[in-house]
Amino acid sequence: MNIYKNYINGEWVDSVSGEVFENKNPAHKEEVIGVFQKSVAEDVEKGVAAAAEAAEAWKKTPAPKRGEILYKVGETLVRKKKELARDMTREMGKVLKETMGDVQEAIDMTYYIAGEGRRLLGETTPSELPDKFCMTIRIPVGIVAAITPWNFPMAIPSWKLLPALMAGNTVVFKPATDTPLSAVNFIKIFEECGLPRGVLNLITGSGKDVGEPLITHNEVKLISFTGSTEVGQGVASLCARDIKRYSLEMGGKNAIIVMDDADLDLAVEGAVWGAFGTTGQRCTAASRLVVHKDIVKRFTNKLISKTGALRLGDGLLDSTDVGPLINENQLNKIHEYTQIGIDEGAKLLTGGKICKEGDCADGYFYKPTIFTDVERDMRIAREEIFGPTVVIITIGSLEEAIDVVNDTEYGLSSAIYTRDVNKAFVAMRDIYTGITYINSSTIGAEIHLPFGGTKGTGNGHREAGTTVFDIFTEWKSIYVDFSGKLQKAQIAG
Repeated sequence: MNIYKNYINGEWVDSVSGEVFENKNPAHKEEVIGVFQKSVAEDVEKGVAAAAEAAEAWKKTPAPKRGEILYKVGETLVRKKKELARDMTREMGKVLKETMGDVQEAIDMTYYIAGEGRRLLGETTPSELPDKFCMTIRIPVGIVAAITPWNFPMAIPSWKLLPALMAGNTVVFKPATDTPLSAVNFIKIFEECGLPRGVLNLITGSGKDVGEPLITHNEVKLISFTGSTEVGQGVASLCARDIKRYSLEMGGKNAIIVMDDADLDLAVEGAVWGAFGTTGQRCTAASRLVVHKDIVKRFTNKLISKTGALRLGDGLLDSTDVGPLINENQLNKIHEYTQIGIDEGAKLLTGGKICKEGDCADGYFYKPTIFTDVERDMRIAREEIFGPTVVIITIGSLEEAIDVVNDTEYGLSSAIYTRDVNKAFVAMRDIYTGITYINSSTIGAEIHLPFGGTKGTGNGHREAGTTVFDIFTEWKSIYVDFSGKLQKAQIAG
């Protein structure tokens, strides 16, 4: 059995606790993939101390040189893509083509951010005084704590680690306890590509034992967190107490509008991919289908047919369309929501069962589930389920559809299927989400555009794109007076 260690100050080390935890395959729950360090606050101290020691030299490393290291990381990811994806499928469960996509997203982000090493743009602007020059530059925040979830175990860390490093910060990285192997694999690539000691440190363990000490550590200047809204609220509270910077990417209750003029086959394909891709375990998953009354019956019949053809099983098998849920707690949670929907009066059309037959016998599998006759105020229409469950809400107009889409505490992703360009532009204007797709599903964001949402989805920051550097840098305004005399701005001389 493989035993994996923390990575602190350029060395792979055991936890101070002397304890470990097992990482198991959700498709075969008795299969132990590896043993990982069950770290504690003392490990966090060591990781932060290493990051602090490395900070000054890394900050003074020219950004293009930092980019050269990251470019090598991208090249190595390309070379190891398939083996990284297989490890990810074993520990996270989603099908191999999706884990290949997860690694590809990290590759795309690496190349994109590496290129930013030759930009990291500031601004120049005219001074109000003669013989005076004004400009802005970006400076590092300091030590960054990156806390990431299990559903995208390499892509989401890449959104945080790469821009943080490119901006000149040092990092302590705490991955999810369900997917530590992908984190270890990622860090090994940074090590192989020559990242200096202490610049990036990995500590595995629970949120209570590792996450909280990281968040509250005086030397940590920024918390970059992706996870549930409930946990994110706790992160925000702890950071507010210490007046600490934080970036939150949290939940979603995303909707696809299907209008009466939509291409139904295309809309059904997008709904199935959005609802059941990654077994519904995406913050951008399409968990609400807001369908026009004139086509809802035809749409629903096509959706049931397409969903019924999905094959559950081990994500490493070519025959599998939908993999397992991440763990038993998640499986039980999804099943509880099925009962909640039934009790609320929604009609269960298909699924709603734990799957224990065939390839699903020894894993955490749940049959793709569709509810209809759903009202917007039902819990299954409002709460993030984070599994293969989708609800159909019937509407009679575009205005009503947009009202339903916006009637949620979240605001991450949205989509509309329509052939009418006017309706599309009304939706683009009036839907209050951070991402909107036209004639496509709610998932599939590209790394060079800002990613994030409104309302309870986050705290206003955007990951990816050039906007990500607004998280990981501070602005500095610089004034250069070459007049040879004291000039007093805003004061008439």
